[in-house]
Amino acid sequence: MPISSLTSQASANGTALAAQSPIVFLHIPKTAGQTIHNALAAMVGGRHVSPIRTHTQAPGDAPQMPAGYALYSGHIDWTELETLPGGRFTFTVLRDPRERIASFYFFLLKEAEALDRAALERPENHGKKLILQRSAEEYFFGGPAGFNAFIRDHYDNFYVSYLATRKMRGRPELRDLTAAQRLEKALANTSHIDRIYPISGLGQLEADIAARFGAQISVTGTYVNAGPMAREQSRWPKLLNRIATDRGRADLEAFAEGDLELMERLGVST
Repeated sequence: MPISSLTSQASANGTALAAQSPIVFLHIPKTAGQTIHNALAAMVGGRHVSPIRTHTQAPGDAPQMPAGYALYSGHIDWTELETLPGGRFTFTVLRDPRERIASFYFFLLKEAEALDRAALERPENHGKKLILQRSAEEYFFGGPAGFNAFIRDHYDNFYVSYLATRKMRGRPELRDLTAAQRLEKALANTSHIDRIYPISGLGQLEADIAARFGAQISVTGTYVNAGPMAREQSRWPKLLNRIATDRGRADLEAFAEGDLELMERLGVST
């Protein structure tokens, strides 16, 4: 089908999708999410895409899933999922959590290196300033407390905390639970998600969209916002090589242990 025809048809269907079968993409950072978002946004038409792309865009009690859109996609909490129409299609994508950690680190490092001195002094770029100033081990484990909370929220078994709490920064809510209890809570919440795809299995996402919505998207092998390394190149060993001590490497490995077990229990291949 010509692109112009597909765009016209998708835009016309956006209203119906919003009313009956909105798509909810729970985008975990560094899991090919921008590529998927762009494809789905083109499919439904831009005006049918929720403007909330990150949880920080909805301060206070403002909804992160405002009513009336055909596509909800981003680094968003999903506590409001049940307020959407019952025919919704909810999915997320997982990759080897060690590779996600390393990819996130090198992506932020690349962004930090592109900033000038004045930009690095802005409060919103404090983390990028630290990633330039510190060794990798100091970045992950050097504190202070507030920055350590940022590191834990974004790197430390993020899949478990995101699924268990339905929040991007929900990790503090799990403070009093054991690792096993956190895992079980995360597994229980996956019953509310229709599909969980491995990053290596995006062809199945294409097939599911075609079967469910009668539209074609192309997301396999196409990556927006890719990091500085080739896609097939493993980032995890390169990150470990930046950690000077055995203790630091073990602590970083622990950041992925729960997520690896979660993926194994879900039958999602790394």
